[in-house]
Amino acid sequence: MYLLAPSILSADFSDLKKQIRSVEMGKADWIHCDVMDGHFVPNITFGPIVVEAVNRITDLPLDVHLMIVSPDQYIEKFAEAGADYLTVHQEVCIHINSTLKKIKELNVKAGVTINPATPVDTVEHVLSEIDLLLLMSVNPGFGGQKFIEHVLNKIERVRELKEKNNYKFLIEVDGGIGIENVEKCLRAGAEVIVAGASIFKSENPTARTLELKNALSDFKIRKNIKK
Repeated sequence: MYLLAPSILSADFSDLKKQIRSVEMGKADWIHCDVMDGHFVPNITFGPIVVEAVNRITDLPLDVHLMIVSPDQYIEKFAEAGADYLTVHQEVCIHINSTLKKIKELNVKAGVTINPATPVDTVEHVLSEIDLLLLMSVNPGFGGQKFIEHVLNKIERVRELKEKNNYKFLIEVDGGIGIENVEKCLRAGAEVIVAGASIFKSENPTARTLELKNALSDFKIRKNIKK
């Protein structure tokens, strides 16, 4: 399964409904919502109210990425707002097992995120518990950054762990991904691709979404043929 999750961080919020409709027309699978608090990352975006509004606009699953220092305080609010996936950062969760348990108790799928400099082994102990592992391929905080190449090695490492242990979580990658490098991420092991600026800053977000979706589909076909 290969999924595309356009990130509304790069969307035009003056007409968010139109922006979301454009990626729906391009056959997007999820909508990725980047929540930033200005403390964990040097930017502020939006909170549960906007997530709730997005939930009213679309029927696509909402992939909510919490880049905030105290996620436990807000998990329930984002669950109520309509999050289907809630992903928290390993770097800020002192008792990450408890945080994941709290997310699941709210009937939301639980994910963990690690930054480019955070080793994979810091989350190995929870891989059997999660639904999603998000590997950041830029330093979080702003859209439109350049993809950090060494993250490909981390994606490969995660894929190896998943296959070896028959884990069920999805491998998601976010940051600096466009049509020029999406296949490298897929070859490394990515299953969910987050794309923001490459979609919403393009001249035609629908066409770019379709282009990325076709790249995912073509890769899947080639992989199945090799099997």
